[in-house]
Amino acid sequence: MTLDVNVMGPVDVAVIGFTGDAFNGQIVPALSELVESGTVRIIDLVFIRKAANGDTTVIEAIDSELDPAFAGLSDNQHDLLSDEDLEELAESLDPATAAMVIVWENSWAARFAKAVRDSQGFLISQDRIPHEVVSEAIAALTE
Repeated sequence: MTLDVNVMGPVDVAVIGFTGDAFNGQIVPALSELVESGTVRIIDLVFIRKAANGDTTVIEAIDSELDPAFAGLSDNQHDLLSDEDLEELAESLDPATAAMVIVWENSWAARFAKAVRDSQGFLISQDRIPHEVVSEAIAALTE
């Protein structure tokens, strides 16, 4: 499947860290639900391990080394993440940690994004508010 940027929704990349250097399939059901509902489309999914001794390993989601459930999340890897990006991320990890690097299209917003582009509109600013900040703001409302 090729990517058609003219009809795609916004694309995000996230690096999600895990304590320890092993991955399990516990997050797969929630991620699968997002994919199956059409909310997101996974474009690239890579895992990075950094052992206690500092050795790093980069693993594509489709590799058999991981829980097989991860391989089923994306039928098409597009390799948008460069080797240099992944090496830099691997080096930045603390020893005995791991990270999942995921690039996804926000499919739910594709129609709106195309309408904006077709109307000669463009994004000026977008920020993601960290969960901790939202929690603090909501807690402050109840005080």
